[in-house]
Amino acid sequence: MKKVLITGGASGLGLAMAKRWASTGATVCVADRTEALAQATINAINEAGGQGHFVACDVTDDESLAAVKRYTDEHIGALDVLINSAGVPTAGSIEGESLKAWQWVLDINLLGCVRLAKLYVPDMRKNKTGHIVNVASQAGITSMPFMGSYNASKAALVAYSETMKLELSPFNIGVSVLCPAFVKTNLDKSLPEEQSDMQSVVTKLVERGTVSAEEVAEAAFKAVQNNKFMVITHADGGRIYSLKRWLPNFYFWLMAKKSKPFTVKGYENGA
Repeated sequence: MKKVLITGGASGLGLAMAKRWASTGATVCVADRTEALAQATINAINEAGGQGHFVACDVTDDESLAAVKRYTDEHIGALDVLINSAGVPTAGSIEGESLKAWQWVLDINLLGCVRLAKLYVPDMRKNKTGHIVNVASQAGITSMPFMGSYNASKAALVAYSETMKLELSPFNIGVSVLCPAFVKTNLDKSLPEEQSDMQSVVTKLVERGTVSAEEVAEAAFKAVQNNKFMVITHADGGRIYSLKRWLPNFYFWLMAKKSKPFTVKGYENGA
């Protein structure tokens, strides 16, 4: 059976993916900073048909991640699938968003994945097998106003995933990048305190999600089976991405027109 490690897997999309892999009988280890959810996460994986493990993890801390690697080496063995799902949102205008917020989101959303890859790619390359799933976002391929740092972190993750796909393919290591639009999870509750004034806006966007975490988890599972690189989970997201690729001038005119009222209101409110 497959051996899977999922960062940020104690809730939301991460947990949905953990349960999907568990349904195949996989051994699933969740690495998450929320230790209070450890037993509930293990129980959910076991009840879904897998063998659950939990290890405390901070993807911004090298020592914490080294401890995760030691745990998986000892209790699980070489991974078949690494899923980088740990992530946080940020929101704010170009003028208003602090550099502290930029550094925070990049350290988690991008560099967290880089750190995990540096730990686990050597074993996968040696064994000439494995698959890495990086959870990016629709925001990484079609950006929105007032989400500059988040957009950039996810766009960088898409580019990094492309690099991984090319660099690791000679060693039979698959790479997928997941680009879901808004999904009804608790991601919006992770905004930094300094951006609390944007909470209601982000929550409304998340609540508009038309695809469930379970549906996104299924798409991620199939991507690994089929070695599919980019996974756009929302139909409207796929259409707007195609529009951007084939008719970029029209795309930017349309998006600017649609987002203008939201943008103007945001600046009027001091975002």
